[in-house]
Amino acid sequence: MIWRSRTRTRAGFGALKKARTAFFNILSGFAGPFRGLILPAMDRFYIMVRIRQRHGVGMGESVKPFLWEVRVYYEDTDAGGVVYYANYLRFMERARTEWLRQLGFEQDELIEQTAVLFAVRSARLEFLRPAHFNQLLQVSVQPVRVGRASITFHQQVRVAGTGTVCCEGEVRIASLDARTLRPRPIPEFMHARLPAVHEEN
Repeated sequence: MIWRSRTRTRAGFGALKKARTAFFNILSGFAGPFRGLILPAMDRFYIMVRIRQRHGVGMGESVKPFLWEVRVYYEDTDAGGVVYYANYLRFMERARTEWLRQLGFEQDELIEQTAVLFAVRSARLEFLRPAHFNQLLQVSVQPVRVGRASITFHQQVRVAGTGTVCCEGEVRIASLDARTLRPRPIPEFMHARLPAVHEEN
């Protein structure tokens, strides 16, 4: 398991926050597109560091993300011709299913054999750029925290080829008893196959 000093994490986060604020104040006196290009990039980096520090994952020590591709069809778009925002959640869920499959777990078999199912406990997403009809998207699945009865993922949806991030966020999945729908520990045989990231109590 990867463990990090809370003092060092808080100190690093505080320094980053101060640097961002100072840079924002400098740019606030300038007009034009320059400020509009730099600040969104800084905010994305700032959000990513917050997610990683919150979960005790060092900047150079993350678990390699699993990648899954999906094509945008007409049914995925809205009247404006872009992917409807709720469909990003569908793409992310499908990617998590494929992540489980490549680890050797089928969800229907888990329900039948161990009475375990997984449900979304919480989701926090940022919608950054629109995705369009017929684009090929790449959805990442990166576990950042594994608990006794939950797994937290950082996920991104990018345009394949360009790497443009359309949506990213954090999704927490809870392990439930399929008979009672009450929380239950993730089976030990599954824990043994999960990535070694910071584990919560």
